Amino acid sequence: MTLALIILAAGKGTRMRSDLPKVLHPIAGAPLVVHALEAGTPLSPSRRVVVAGHGADLVRDRVQAHDPSVEVVLQVEQLGTAHAVDQARAALAEFEGDAIVLYGDTPFVSVDTLRAMQAARADGADVVMLGFEAAVPGKYGRLVVENDRLISIVEAKDATLEQLEITLCNSGVVCADSATLFDLIAQVGNDNASGEYYLTDIVSIANAAGKQCAAVTCDETETLGVNSRIDLAGAEAVFQAQRRQQAMAEGATLVAPETVQFAYDTQVGRDVLIEPNVVFGPGVVIEDGVTLRAFSHFEGCRVGQGSVVGPYARLRPGSELAENVKIGNFVETKKVQIAAGAKVNHLSYIGDATVGAEANIGAGTITCNYDGVLKHQTIIGEKAFIGSNSSLVAPVSIGAEALVGAGSVIAADVPEGALAVTRAKQENKPGLARRLRARLLDIKAKALK
Repeated sequence: MTLALIILAAGKGTRMRSDLPKVLHPIAGAPLVVHALEAGTPLSPSRRVVVAGHGADLVRDRVQAHDPSVEVVLQVEQLGTAHAVDQARAALAEFEGDAIVLYGDTPFVSVDTLRAMQAARADGADVVMLGFEAAVPGKYGRLVVENDRLISIVEAKDATLEQLEITLCNSGVVCADSATLFDLIAQVGNDNASGEYYLTDIVSIANAAGKQCAAVTCDETETLGVNSRIDLAGAEAVFQAQRRQQAMAEGATLVAPETVQFAYDTQVGRDVLIEPNVVFGPGVVIEDGVTLRAFSHFEGCRVGQGSVVGPYARLRPGSELAENVKIGNFVETKKVQIAAGAKVNHLSYIGDATVGAEANIGAGTITCNYDGVLKHQTIIGEKAFIGSNSSLVAPVSIGAEALVGAGSVIAADVPEGALAVTRAKQENKPGLARRLRARLLDIKAKALK
């Protein structure tokens, strides 16, 4: 079945107390609206439409940076959820197939739940609504079900006392044939306590027209919405707890799971050991058998099979480590390709560089990649040895099996197998240190008189 996703993302989110649109606040390194988009991605939708309103330009830029194929339409006035969905009518005018309405501030609806809604549609329901059993129903709309048929959805502010006793609540997520959905929306009025056009009214309208409506239920955590910074922190905690469990279930060892922070797209292989206080930013792939030592940070990088990184290491975007690479304590890498078996063990910065297989880079080595205007490349050949406290001034190439002496400043290419040393000649002046120290003490004593 051809599918379109409609993601409602127009709200301002006043309780966030922010100039940033609510749906752009991040969980696990990605905006809420991206989580909503990703929820439906496994269903292979042919169309995705985001309905933006407050901060629409910011929303459009961020959504299309994530995926340029996503369409963004504007809801100028926020007149309710039915009105919001109706803004996608023109974009989907020629579309034939089902549509699922999701919410940009509700990041945890699972693909299994969406598939269950599709299955209910396949079983003959014209309109399928997603509900959940609420521990505290409060202000949620109530799903009124009779004989397994969804009869209506009643907003809490419009509900009777008897209806308020219902614990099956509305998530707002709906699945229906696209043409049917927009036909029903066209009939929605705003004769209610808020004067808004409720998407939930389509259930009563559909039933009155002889159509079949059904409810699919999910766990309440899937419907968690974010309306405040407190909600955002709670959602982050939910995401992290779920992702840690997934990583361990898939064969990774987390020594202190509660201290590890994942990004929304982190990929972790089998037999990976993750020590405490490891943080993943977006775009990280960790292959099988890797050890990540404590207090290390990863973003936009790939760590090859059997490699060891950290503790206190930082791999920045563009860092590509082949198998059995060793990155040690207080090492930072950026936009670098490090070949199999190479070592950067201590206190170094390697950026805009290529490091050959089995090369060994000593403590305190820096690739001086920036001249104040442009970035330049450093190439270090296979089995090269870079002595401690060396500065490699790019653009520069160190040949295979070359050796750079400790403390050198290398600004010219070093041929294969060559030794390069640029240390100044050491000169010792007997007794001068004592004389200087005595002179300084004498100056200090006079200043105190």
